[in-house]
Amino acid sequence: MDTKCAGDIMIPLEDYPHIPYWFTLRQAIAAIEKSEISFRGKKSLPRALLVFDEKYQLTGIVRRRDILRGLEPGFLAKKPTAGERKLFDVDVDPDLAELSFAKDIESIKERAEVRISEVMAPIIGTVNHGDHLSKIIYVMLSKDIHLLPVTKNGKVVGVVRSVDVFNEVADLLL
Repeated sequence: MDTKCAGDIMIPLEDYPHIPYWFTLRQAIAAIEKSEISFRGKKSLPRALLVFDEKYQLTGIVRRRDILRGLEPGFLAKKPTAGERKLFDVDVDPDLAELSFAKDIESIKERAEVRISEVMAPIIGTVNHGDHLSKIIYVMLSKDIHLLPVTKNGKVVGVVRSVDVFNEVADLLL
C-alpha cells in the first residue's frame, strides 16, 4: 500500500475556517463558533483559525487557547519580568477571580476588541502538496504543532491536521 501525500489528506483551504489579521478577538470567537469541518464523512469543530493578510498571504494561526489568553484579566495574566524578583512562589488562585468577576467582565469585553494579530502565533512549518506522510509526521513532531499548512506553487491550498495524520497511520497499521 502506498503512503499518501499531503494533497491526499489535507482539508482544502476553502473548507477550513480562516480570518483576516485585523479581525478582533470577538470576531474570531464568532468565526470558530459558527465553523464546522466536514472531512471524510466526519464532522468536527476547529481547534484553530488560519490568519491571512490583505494579499491573502498566510500570516499566522490562532488557537482557542490563544484567544482565551488574549481575554484573560490582567491580574491573572501578569508574569514577573526578567528583572522582577518573585517574592513568593505562589500561583494566583483562580477562585479569587470570582470575587471581582462583575468588574472583570467589563475588562474581558474591552479585551475582546483587540486585533487577532496581537495574539496569533506565527506559522512555523509547512509542507508541500506532494510531500509524503513521513515528512508530514516529521514536521508536526519536530515543530510540536497539530495543524500544518499545505502549499502548492507557493500558495496555501489547505491544511493537514494531526488527527487526520493519525487516522492515516492507523489505516496503514490496522
